[in-house]
Amino acid sequence: MIHYLFIESTIQLKLAVLFIKNSPASWRGLGGIHYLFIAALFALMLVCGVFWGLYFALSRSYQVFSAVELAKIARTIVRNLEVPMRNISLLCLALMGFSIAFYPDKGNWNFYTMIASLLLIIGSLVITVAIEVPINNQVITWTAKNTPSGWEQLRNRWHYYNVVRTLFALLSFVLFAKGVAG
Repeated sequence: MIHYLFIESTIQLKLAVLFIKNSPASWRGLGGIHYLFIAALFALMLVCGVFWGLYFALSRSYQVFSAVELAKIARTIVRNLEVPMRNISLLCLALMGFSIAFYPDKGNWNFYTMIASLLLIIGSLVITVAIEVPINNQVITWTAKNTPSGWEQLRNRWHYYNVVRTLFALLSFVLFAKGVAG
């Protein structure tokens, strides 16, 4: 799974560089504000890359795992992502918010795409915190002796919201990149 996350992050980084190289002429004379846009896009890329990587790695195989195997996978993922994602997500929200606040042409369509992008990533993070984290907290406690009956329904609910979260995040990235690229 880490391999998939690395590949996806690399692809997104290449897309971000492409947008930066083709940055709009309106960035000239903005001073260092375009660095804020680039930093925000990079942080958003990291958040989206993790969401996409989890979707890509698990969506095609999550049904084949037993409850105990799923719990072991969930414990590893939670342990690896809990703190870094909390920090990266907060940084991403702050950078996106500052990018919107300092956007030079607030009457421009691109300004509104950046606002929509922020709302979508907030939506994906709300899904994460309000729905997926509580499910993860249940799953990581499962053992061969205490797996609840009907655990597949909980697994399927997590999967459904993981798809929604991933779509929100990817659309957020596209809209923010459009706003930055002009």
